[in-house]
Amino acid sequence: MDKNVLAALGLSLFAGLSTSIGGLIVLTIKKVNAKVLSLALGFSAGVMIYVSFVEILPEAGRYMESYYGQGKGDWISFLAFFGGVFLIAIIDKLVPEKSNPHEPQNAEFFDVCNLGANSAALIKTGKLTALVIAIHNFPEGLATFFAAINDPSVGIAIAIAVAIHNIPEGISVAMPIYCATGNKKKAFGMSLLSGLAEPIGAILAYLLLAPFMNDAIFGIVFAATAGIMVYISLDELLPSAREYGEHHLSIWGLIAGMIVMGLSLLLLG
Repeated sequence: MDKNVLAALGLSLFAGLSTSIGGLIVLTIKKVNAKVLSLALGFSAGVMIYVSFVEILPEAGRYMESYYGQGKGDWISFLAFFGGVFLIAIIDKLVPEKSNPHEPQNAEFFDVCNLGANSAALIKTGKLTALVIAIHNFPEGLATFFAAINDPSVGIAIAIAVAIHNIPEGISVAMPIYCATGNKKKAFGMSLLSGLAEPIGAILAYLLLAPFMNDAIFGIVFAATAGIMVYISLDELLPSAREYGEHHLSIWGLIAGMIVMGLSLLLLG
């Protein structure tokens, strides 16, 4: 269990700190290839949707059945799944649309510095976006962490999917700060810090829940995790993928993500 916990924390750290890759992209590349980003986001959505319905939700059902019996366990799994959906939906609802990094941006958003001279408003935008991402990353860290504790191979796949989806978030933090200040270190540092909420969320969840861990808690957490990841995929990743590229690119990315996730579960299972 201790080894699994350390591995799960490491995967949460990897997924969270991938926001810094977005920061590096802003500092080193003139313009992000929107079509590649569209494929990557679609791929991430495919991985998360497939693993949620094929692996995590059924696993939650098995834990619930062993603790409550089949009938009651199925109902609690159902409620926990949609509890996860509504949790992340409420978080999104509380964030103003203009400040929400999960709202799709125009492709022009990825022009690194076509936004004018230094501006306090731009700095404020970058800091607010970093705060919003930190709030969103708490449940994502929990999802990665508990999936990895249960099955490290599934945790690796989810961590990669979350990491892909965190890269454009890092861009949305670093870009306004860099364009407003010209300070590369500050822009990169903010994108790095915004991702730390993911492993912090995983650590807090573990410290709070570890003393009470049993099949019922595992089942509820896994079902809620599946709900969180499905919502993120449908409400955030796929709309963003379609915004950044052609419709079919996002769908092909989605299908590729499902195929890769399915093959990895078969080969590693």
